[in-house]
Amino acid sequence: MTEEIISLKNADIYQQNNLILKEVNLTLNKGEFLYIIGKVGSGKTSLLKTFYHELPLVSGEGLIMGYDLKKIRMKEIPLLRRRLGIIFQDFQLLGDRTVQKNFEFVLKATGWRQERAIKERIEEVLNLVEMPDVAQKMPHHLSGGEQQRVGIARAMLNNPQIILADEPTGNLDPETSEKLMVLLHDINKDGVTIIMATHDYEMIRMFPARRVICEKGELREMSPLPEQMDFDSLLEN
Repeated sequence: MTEEIISLKNADIYQQNNLILKEVNLTLNKGEFLYIIGKVGSGKTSLLKTFYHELPLVSGEGLIMGYDLKKIRMKEIPLLRRRLGIIFQDFQLLGDRTVQKNFEFVLKATGWRQERAIKERIEEVLNLVEMPDVAQKMPHHLSGGEQQRVGIARAMLNNPQIILADEPTGNLDPETSEKLMVLLHDINKDGVTIIMATHDYEMIRMFPARRVICEKGELREMSPLPEQMDFDSLLEN
């Protein structure tokens, strides 16, 4: 039995007063993997920001994990975000502290208080991404691929139901990108819904999943992926 986890109906996505995407209709079930593709500036990141309420929904209807994106109260926004994991292209690790301290900061900010539980959870997520020995390292001592794996571990700290990944392979070489995609798909197989905005069309070919495209101010579903799909003829990087 499928469980609907995200629903947008006739939703208009704005950046300040600028309409970015109009009349968005999207339904996503728990455990799905969704790619969002489109040109730079087409609205991919704006759509992700709407899901975690950095951009408020002012027109249409939107539900995510039971939260009404139009009626959500300020005190509910942190509760929503605790159930989401967010992965950024530029990692966004705090450079003045170790990986351990980065993770402690996130956990304490989201209500964790017991030091032992915090330590155990950090060990668990670092083992998940096969990086058990980096807790005491500074982010700048890690490679780009290692920093992104740490970013995934950070996103998993609060056992999210949904991971939002904004161009997570954008700064990585192809081999590292492939390893990262294997990790994301393994997480997805465990029941976590993943929404990934990407320009990495080779990874989409290698790891096919449902796709939508932001184009000309609209979001539309894409047909099943042809084996020799030429993304470069469809979109410009």
